[in-house]
Amino acid sequence: MKLLSDLLYKVRLEEVIGSTHMAISSVAFDSRKVKKDTLFAATSGTQTDGHDFIQSAIDAGAVAILCERLPEKRLENITYIKVSDSSQALGFVACNFYDNPSEKLFLVGVTGTNGKTTTASLLYSLFKLLGYSVGLLSTVQNKINQTVIPATHTTPDALALNELLNTMVQHGCEYAFMEVSSHAVVQNRIAGLQFSGAVFTNITHDHLDYHKTFDEYIKAKKKFFDLLPADAFALVNKDDKNGMVMMQNTKAKKYTYGLRSVADYKCRIVENHLNGLLLQINNLEVWVKLIGTFNAYNVLAVYATAHLLKQDSTSILTALSNLNSVEGRFQYIKSPNGVIGIVDYAHTPDALKNVLETIKEIRTGNEQVITLIGCGGDRDAAKRPVMAAIACELSNKVILTSDNPRSEDPEEILNQMQKGVSPADQKKTLRITDRKEAIRTACSFGQKGDIILIAGKGHEKYQEIKGVKHAFDDLEILKETIKALGI
Repeated sequence: MKLLSDLLYKVRLEEVIGSTHMAISSVAFDSRKVKKDTLFAATSGTQTDGHDFIQSAIDAGAVAILCERLPEKRLENITYIKVSDSSQALGFVACNFYDNPSEKLFLVGVTGTNGKTTTASLLYSLFKLLGYSVGLLSTVQNKINQTVIPATHTTPDALALNELLNTMVQHGCEYAFMEVSSHAVVQNRIAGLQFSGAVFTNITHDHLDYHKTFDEYIKAKKKFFDLLPADAFALVNKDDKNGMVMMQNTKAKKYTYGLRSVADYKCRIVENHLNGLLLQINNLEVWVKLIGTFNAYNVLAVYATAHLLKQDSTSILTALSNLNSVEGRFQYIKSPNGVIGIVDYAHTPDALKNVLETIKEIRTGNEQVITLIGCGGDRDAAKRPVMAAIACELSNKVILTSDNPRSEDPEEILNQMQKGVSPADQKKTLRITDRKEAIRTACSFGQKGDIILIAGKGHEKYQEIKGVKHAFDDLEILKETIKALGI
């Protein structure tokens, strides 16, 4: 139980009607989760408005209401707290309810279009190897030391997030690394958190279904840096033209990393092979098991972050050399007959281009590159023809297929993708809606040395169709198909 007055610490109050000297047993923004002595936060979501459920919350046992609009009918035994932004206020309330766990950890957030999951996950693994208790919040999974907690969002809601951070503290974690999505920033899921540092990887065309314009998307990322305290660090990719934009208004200490620019943390690729990279980071050499230029950026960001967290350079490099790739990020298998299969989460134009250009870099001869790609439903439709065009440009054969169509018609998604296929590329492009059949067809084309890229879903273990998640694992299906075909 917490006193309501304590939960409102740092919340910008406009009006309070009733007593704040009352015990609160729980906090909820979903009226279905309200129980006796709950503080209910009426927040406006993309689908519903919590203000419409204030009476339902009171009926379920809420004793205090946090809202932007006071209800016309107010009850004497209920406390009403009016604020200008209830989602932001909820962030601070959540922090206070769980005793501000982010202040008891070194919490580092990673944001950007591509590379968030790999960077955050590698940081988690690195600090585990360095001997620390560590927490991870990522798209793939959340971890508290070795305990895995399934992830439902890139960044959880404010209550779930603080509960997870509090559990990390209770289990002795000293560091926590988390992906910070643009949605989370705009929706105030990170409001009230105390970050020790923030990392910006890059920004490219994505999420315009939500942010509407690229400028709004950039502003969402930048807001994360604007909120950093003076004792935190801000680390940005200087090779990305928007990297320095992120730091324009931050109070944090500013640092840069890059492969092409003069930066605080500099990297050069000495060797790039299918089994790893030889890198020179600030004049120190390290061999890592990750592949491609985009992973050189991720490794450099990890090194810089660990160094800014006061870790020893030699210890960092030793640990880096022992790290494996993240699930669903350029995971590859080699068939008995020498066909190479790669599964990657690439679901944006830039990510797909990075993966295909990496394959081009490590090709040794006349191998075919066979790319299978789809685009998710209920997401930014503008990138669909672009993704198809990139696949055609950098592949010998392309199969357009279904990804997670969600509520959309998969055939219509493929129609939109097909608009990106030029007349010259029509002959090398196939359209197979059934993803399993598409993987089988891609594998049937494979000859010794050929490279088959299965892009778009990566670590996901399902395919979402009309609101139902069906079991589907690209890597397992790829392995099964290679075995069945004997290639």
